[in-house]
Amino acid sequence: MKIDAQKIAQAAKTASKSAGLMSTSQKNKALLAIAKFIKKYEKEILKENAKDVLTTEKAGLGPMVDRVLLNKERVNGICNDIKNVVSLPDPVGKILSERKQPSGLKIQQVSVPFGVILMIYESRPNVTVDAATLALKSGNTVILKGGKEAINSNRVIIKAIKAALKSVGVNENIIQFVDSVEKDSIADFLKMKNLIDVVIPRGGKGLINFVVENSSIPAINTGASVVHTYVDKKFDLKIAVPIIVNAKTRRVSICNTLDTLLIHKDSAKTLLPILAKELAKHDVEIRADERAYKILNKKYQKLKSANALDFDTEFLDYILAIKIVDSLDEALTHIEKHSLKHSEAIITSDKKSAERFLNEVDAACVYVNTATQFTDGAQFGLGAEIGISTQKLHVRGPFALEGLTTYKWKIYGSGQCRK
Repeated sequence: MKIDAQKIAQAAKTASKSAGLMSTSQKNKALLAIAKFIKKYEKEILKENAKDVLTTEKAGLGPMVDRVLLNKERVNGICNDIKNVVSLPDPVGKILSERKQPSGLKIQQVSVPFGVILMIYESRPNVTVDAATLALKSGNTVILKGGKEAINSNRVIIKAIKAALKSVGVNENIIQFVDSVEKDSIADFLKMKNLIDVVIPRGGKGLINFVVENSSIPAINTGASVVHTYVDKKFDLKIAVPIIVNAKTRRVSICNTLDTLLIHKDSAKTLLPILAKELAKHDVEIRADERAYKILNKKYQKLKSANALDFDTEFLDYILAIKIVDSLDEALTHIEKHSLKHSEAIITSDKKSAERFLNEVDAACVYVNTATQFTDGAQFGLGAEIGISTQKLHVRGPFALEGLTTYKWKIYGSGQCRK
């Protein structure tokens, strides 16, 4: 089915004025209605989601199943997340700064919505709800283009959201849905800078590169990562093993999951045998460099020799690349070369090493003695997020509600003319 991109974008643009003028109480009423209708449509959502899961499994995309999967627990989680958005302060209309100039002018810097957001994402149907509700709360309209993996789930979710908005008298056009499984269907939208204010791609390197190379609209990139944890020369074994196991195995399908473990040469023989026993419980495949392979050879069943590509791969699976380094300097150099500037961690008992790592690693989130799985808006106390931004302009790290606003200057005068 051919998508009329112009019609969708124009509808979003037309609705953006009313979206930006909604009161906080109107927004919250609409959000509560969405939570109610998601629950009301739960059976249909789960029925359609089962189709998406089956298609994903048949395609041999095992690691992606967890991303696509919805169940009653996850639907309840989605509804609770919506209610949490209700509890967040309205980010629109906040006076960010205010001053009185010698000219007598009163100048205010005030937060305002972006206007129209194009959100392009992969796999996860919960992102459809997150993006819609955060856009609504921040006074934006949003055009949603999900991945083909969750197309059936997304159709019902959008149906529920539209019904919810209609039930409380809110313009349904503030949420637009691109009902297509074709990647090419987004190309036309990326040229509409007169109608769309910002595009947010959330997904792997392929998606982000496609948007960056083809968009005339400003983009805020989220999602892609190659996450490292470095174990220093001095470290606490009791905390190191649980941190690494949690960072790798808690949930492998999300972007803050550990991909590459770097270990100081003086720590490797102590750490690796004990760590391997714990990773084996989770059936993790280890791809080891030459030195790590020698330590683990014949002691770990799922052991392979790493190749160069492994150290540039976001696995999103039970796979861990391991490299032994001679020093903190070598670890920092490796991270600088291979990082996508998402989340990076050090495990160390040396305060100087910790501070060097925090100050020298160029990433949105840098950790000391904890797991990278904490890179999350809710875990940072920011509430729900649209994604994790890996760039430096506008917003970096968890891309939460306030990140969906910009600002304008309001200037109050009483007849002043500039000399």
